[in-house]
Amino acid sequence: SGLRVLPDFLIVGAQRAGTTYLYNNLAAHPCVAPALTKEVHFFDVWFGRGLGWYRQFFPLRAQRAFWRLRGRTLLAGEASPYYMFHPHAPRRAAATLPNARLIALLRNPVDRAFSHYNHSRRRGFETLAFAEALAQEDARLAGEEQRLIADERYVSDAHQNFSYRARGVYADQVARWLQYFPRDQLLVVPSERMYADPAGELGRIFAFLGLPAWQPELRPSRAPAYTGMDADTRRSLHEFFAPHNARLYDLLGTRYDWDEDDDTER
Repeated sequence: SGLRVLPDFLIVGAQRAGTTYLYNNLAAHPCVAPALTKEVHFFDVWFGRGLGWYRQFFPLRAQRAFWRLRGRTLLAGEASPYYMFHPHAPRRAAATLPNARLIALLRNPVDRAFSHYNHSRRRGFETLAFAEALAQEDARLAGEEQRLIADERYVSDAHQNFSYRARGVYADQVARWLQYFPRDQLLVVPSERMYADPAGELGRIFAFLGLPAWQPELRPSRAPAYTGMDADTRRSLHEFFAPHNARLYDLLGTRYDWDEDDDTER
């Protein structure tokens, strides 16, 4: 495992915000060596397996040295969207990869919550209706983050699968990452912009990672249609997220029109 490199960049989340779309397009860049699997989950679920286990997912040092002899860059990276939400992930990542570039895709948290719910339903984790799942969320998550913090080996299915609202409180999650990484190592990309202008956003991401300019043959966008959420539930979620979105806007010095029930960035 010591013969292999560690990643240069991490796509840290958020879940259901387009991380697979971004990763697939990034992995197609001729100067990017993707991990053996998109979601390695080292800094959240599998940290106890050790650094040797983590290295096995990335290319050989000799491969990178060969590229350098030819005057070319070869970057490695992975995308595990639970990193954004897991309380230990930023500290673990900073101790292991202090110079890593971080990319966070953030999606309208109302749409993200509903997409997360439908994802949990498809995977067989969720049996409740959406409104009932939201009503039960606090009870389902009660004490789970505290258990994760207290026990580095603890894995919480509820924290991963039923955190529909909690994962959309981006301000707390971004602030936690910025406790361990300087601001210039974190690029925040609104998902809506990625889907509206994938070529432009990928160009910005390539530049952030120090990759040469390249025109990708864009992978198809699979931005889902947001149907099936009743108006009262949507209104309630907008009201819940409004103050948290305001804190995020202050933290990042930018604003998205997530509070206006549309996907237009202002």
